[in-house]
Amino acid sequence: MSIWRRRADPAEMEARFQSSLPGLFGIRIIEVGADFIRAEMPVDNRHVQPFGILHGGASVVLAETIGSIASTLTLPDDRRAVGLEINANHIAPVPSGQVVSATCRALHIGRTTQVWQTEIHRADGRLACVSRLTTAVVERRE
Repeated sequence: MSIWRRRADPAEMEARFQSSLPGLFGIRIIEVGADFIRAEMPVDNRHVQPFGILHGGASVVLAETIGSIASTLTLPDDRRAVGLEINANHIAPVPSGQVVSATCRALHIGRTTQVWQTEIHRADGRLACVSRLTTAVVERRE
C-alpha cells in the first residue's frame, strides 16, 4: 500500500526543480516506490571539496531534496512541508567521478511533523552518508 497522497511522477518532480539547486546539482529521481524515493547524483567538480571527495553539504542537498519531496507527497493539497531540521553523518568518502544513489524512507508521518531518513550509497554499495530530515506540516498559502 502506498503512502503517497499526491501524484508521484519522477519526470514531473525533476522538471519542477530543474532551474534550482537540485537541478544545478544534477539530481535525478530514479524511482518512487510504495514507501520510498530513490535518487541519483553525480559527483563532479560541482560537488567536491578541495580534496576531491564529495562535500558533506552536497550530500545534505541531496537528502533534503528527496526528503522534502517525499514529505510533500504524503500531504493533502491544502498542506505543505517546510524543513525544520536536517543532520547528516558522513560515513565514507566518495571520490569525484562516481554517482551516488540515495533512498529516502519515512521514520514518522504525523499530522504536524514528519521525519525522513535518507541513506546515500557509493557506487560500490558502501554507505557514504545517512541523513535525517524533520519537516513541519503547515497550511498552504497562495
